[in-house]
Amino acid sequence: QVQLVESGGGLVQPGGSLRLSCAASVSIFSIYAMGWYRQAPGKQRELVAVITIGGSTNYADSVKGRFTISRDNAKNTVYLQMNSLKPEDTAVYYCAADRDGIKSWGQGTQVTVSS
Repeated sequence: QVQLVESGGGLVQPGGSLRLSCAASVSIFSIYAMGWYRQAPGKQRELVAVITIGGSTNYADSVKGRFTISRDNAKNTVYLQMNSLKPEDTAVYYCAADRDGIKSWGQGTQVTVSS
């Protein structure tokens, strides 16, 4: 399994931006599909964004136009650029790697959007 280490979470004001990073312990090139999930208090964990091995991306409707998922295979890192943040984006964000239907998870990082 791949180990995932997240960084970049924190406190930001509404309308601000954050970039989350997910560093993988092994090469993810042509091996893993990657995704970002989030879970707010009292809610189920939801898929925010996914990037396939082929590079295709998909987003939850709530973040389309504001969030961008990308991967840097040379650095074994996946990013989530979050712009125009809203209070409802507040959640613990998790990085996930999928190989043959089996997921590995990061530890989660807190994102708080508040004035």
